[in-house]
Amino acid sequence: MANRERNKKILLELVKRPDNSVCADCGAPDPDWASYKLGLFVCLSCSGVHRSLSNRVKSIKLDFWEDELVEFMKSNGNVSAQALYEKAVPAYYYRPHLNDCTFLTEQWIRAKYERMEFTGETKYPPISYTTGFYEGMLWKKGKEKAQFLKRKFVLSEREFTLTYYNKENESKGPKAVIPIKDLNATFQPEKIGHPHGLQITYQDNDHTRNLYVYHDSPEEIVTWFNAIRAARYAYLKTAYPTGSDEELVPKITRNYLKQGYMEKTGPLQKEAFKKRWFILDSQNRKLLYFKGKLDAEELGVIFIGTESNGYSVKECVPKHARGNKWNCGIAVETPERQFVFMCEQEREQREWLNALRQVLSRPMAPQDYSIEATIKYKR
Repeated sequence: MANRERNKKILLELVKRPDNSVCADCGAPDPDWASYKLGLFVCLSCSGVHRSLSNRVKSIKLDFWEDELVEFMKSNGNVSAQALYEKAVPAYYYRPHLNDCTFLTEQWIRAKYERMEFTGETKYPPISYTTGFYEGMLWKKGKEKAQFLKRKFVLSEREFTLTYYNKENESKGPKAVIPIKDLNATFQPEKIGHPHGLQITYQDNDHTRNLYVYHDSPEEIVTWFNAIRAARYAYLKTAYPTGSDEELVPKITRNYLKQGYMEKTGPLQKEAFKKRWFILDSQNRKLLYFKGKLDAEELGVIFIGTESNGYSVKECVPKHARGNKWNCGIAVETPERQFVFMCEQEREQREWLNALRQVLSRPMAPQDYSIEATIKYKR
């Protein structure tokens, strides 16, 4: 018993060290599991993936630890493991965070410890997302219909394009050739209704165009995601040759700051409120709204500037409430007009206010003024 408590105390001291105080794979604080095969500390969720890979895990607090295993953990730890298994992670490769989709974290773990993708050794054949060219079939939602159909996609880093075809016969030409320049990709499983759902967004003339795709294989859809990120990174390195990775990597792809339903009225604020799906793209300072959450194109877009440039956001009670079912109001003030929205719950109202204020508080960059100038407000 004394030996058990001594070893438990040693492990608890090890996991308090800064290098070991977060999960080696997802960054969750206070990991309470460890792989005694790899010598690293992980959270409960990641420990399940390691167990499925036979990476031998134990609970720090609940399991019995033999002396030799404790010595092994003392001589290793997260930094040592990362130096080996994350030695050559490409700058563009997406490292999952605590609240990311579980399959993203699982594929990150499998890439590191099962497929050994980042040890720096030359791979043959080369890893798919590193070649600058990738093609394959994805299930894609139709622009007007809810049905998903198989479509061929081709990604070319040399051309900086993502192309897809409506038919497997390519002789009829592509349905769309999408420039990498303004492309974004973000996982949206709940919204799309598939655990591996990926939303691809790009600029199509004056509109923001959304594609909704998925693949049944988690490894395949994560490969597509990182292949897109690799092409985006190559484009950014070309467009901004003096930019550092610290500056460019956050621009490769982004998750949206906030999205969900609100009710919206028209410019006179006497029109009936209508339920709309909103997306706050903080990087481009755009609040986009759609009739439905899986629409291909937006109904309108609102630029969110700074208070010094005539923009503000506040709680409000609308003067007219024809047709609305919700009671928690938000007013967004722009130099051109005031927009009034209604949220279903106070919690949603607070979240939208906090997200919008976060964008308002960030100084505008030179490119933001160009974006602002191109936006024409609609009903």
